[in-house]
Amino acid sequence: MKENLIEIFSSIQGEGKYVGCRQVFVRLEGCNLDCTYCDTENAPGSHPTCEVETYAGSREFASLPNPRSAEQVAMEINRLCKEVPHQAVSFTGGEPLLHAEFIREVAKEVEVPIFLETNGTLHKQLKSLMDVADIISMDIKLPSIVSQPQWEAHKKFIEVAKAKDLYIKLVVADETTEEEFRKAIDLVAETAPETLFIIQPVTPYGGCKAASPEKILMCQNYALTKLKDVRVIPQTHKMIGQI
Repeated sequence: MKENLIEIFSSIQGEGKYVGCRQVFVRLEGCNLDCTYCDTENAPGSHPTCEVETYAGSREFASLPNPRSAEQVAMEINRLCKEVPHQAVSFTGGEPLLHAEFIREVAKEVEVPIFLETNGTLHKQLKSLMDVADIISMDIKLPSIVSQPQWEAHKKFIEVAKAKDLYIKLVVADETTEEEFRKAIDLVAETAPETLFIIQPVTPYGGCKAASPEKILMCQNYALTKLKDVRVIPQTHKMIGQI
């Protein structure tokens, strides 16, 4: 089995529960959503080559022809993990669950935990990976940043994902409305109130503007009335010059 990949590299996890941990990142093409703040060029077929880091943390890359086989990808992951110990391998994108079967094939050959960074809308694909996935980082996509509301998809996804080491992120921007934020919190409170919930202030990109400090605090105020563990964590990797 082969897929087009964007890149494979070693870096510091900059978001969420495992911020600061060293991970291998495998970035796959394609996404089923159209978020306004997306900073990844991930259109299917747009990458004739995959950029693979030649030594963990070196920021020197070899351009290898796409598509890559599951065996080739697993070999690169294992090599990077032998060069430097890593906490997990993170499959990201785009939306990695569009490639669930490929991830399963890679997971069979790697020696570190499997970490999924997902938009939390493809519950059927997640079900197919529950026996190999270790950590799930799920985003809630608000109606203000995607063309179609995803409430029902998110609810079904959480019901499946909460059996694993799940945490949920929600990006808050200037355009985030109080109504949609509260609806997201209420959805999580209904389905997984004990799950770690992370408010992520948006990193301004394109036409997306940052939320005010006061808005972030008001969001956390409401979330803390419904959920057990609510943290505010920005994209720290961009602050320290990481990919």
